[in-house]
Amino acid sequence: MTDMLSIPTLDGASMPAYRAAPAGTPTAAIVVIQEIFGVNAGIRRKCDTLAEAGYLAIAPDLFWRITPGIELDPDVEPEMQRALNLMGQFDQDQGIRDIEAAIRIARGEGVAKVGAVGYCLGGRLAYMTAARTDVDASVGYYAVGIDGLLGEKHAIAKPLLLHIAGDDGFVDKDTQAAMHAGLDDHPKVTLEDYPGEDHGFATEFGKRRSDAAAALADRRTAAFFAEHLG
Repeated sequence: MTDMLSIPTLDGASMPAYRAAPAGTPTAAIVVIQEIFGVNAGIRRKCDTLAEAGYLAIAPDLFWRITPGIELDPDVEPEMQRALNLMGQFDQDQGIRDIEAAIRIARGEGVAKVGAVGYCLGGRLAYMTAARTDVDASVGYYAVGIDGLLGEKHAIAKPLLLHIAGDDGFVDKDTQAAMHAGLDDHPKVTLEDYPGEDHGFATEFGKRRSDAAAALADRRTAAFFAEHLG
């Protein structure tokens, strides 16, 4: 079952979100954190797949404060440029507070645990969510700019899995090396590398997808959530 819901934010407003629920009682809930392209068909598919696996999935529209309901296609150049412009306007600290509101709503659905999974910008936000909220487990795909957030790693108290694209056009080799140097010895963080893969390799649709790498990363994510949310 899928529907749209309205999430009360921490500042008293209302944020739209896409929700996909399993047929039976959910094993846990997972907040799905968008790329810079909004809650588009790919993000909704991620939610639907999680629901098929027994999770309640909620994808908040994090750009709602800028342009509610935006859905963009990264394979269309003007839409990619618009997405980059939206990312420049997006307040990431406020975004984490909105994710926290989604986590609170998810906990109110009667589940024992809540996880988070994010992609691109959402991968970065998944790391921030692990450091700044009470989420039970987090996964970030090709997270950007983590080298600038290593000062928050001490606050990560629950398991975090990061998938790193080896040839990421937005995350260079030096940044990847800094991620490993800063996080390899963290008891709660696991880094998985995908040599030769570019940013967006696990997208559901479009030219960026790399089937083999996406399948491997998604299997690892499924096992991670089964272990830490089950």
